[in-house]
Amino acid sequence: QVQLVESGGEMVQPGGSLRLSCAASGSISTIFVFGWYRQAPGAGEQRELVATATIDGNTNYADSVKGRFTISRDNAKNTVYLQMNSLKPEDTAVYYCKAHQYGLNYWGKGTLVTVSS
Repeated sequence: QVQLVESGGEMVQPGGSLRLSCAASGSISTIFVFGWYRQAPGAGEQRELVATATIDGNTNYADSVKGRFTISRDNAKNTVYLQMNSLKPEDTAVYYCKAHQYGLNYWGKGTLVTVSS
């Protein structure tokens, strides 16, 4: 079983940057896919895929964040990061980390990012 804890969310002005972290219990070297998702205010239960990173180093991004966000994983620290630059008000959301391992999905509890002047 994998436990995930996100951190790094806070209020930031438009154009600013944040780095989110997702700390995993145990080794992440066998986690096949890590993903960052977000749930915007008023979006109900729907979570939008933001970025994914596979065990073999492939990454994928939503069109809305391409060129601004970067996902990375540090196996030595059992941590996955989401570097967010040039933030926009529409990036405001609760950001969740997800791990996919051996056919199962694990979620963290999320961290709130607010982009506002």
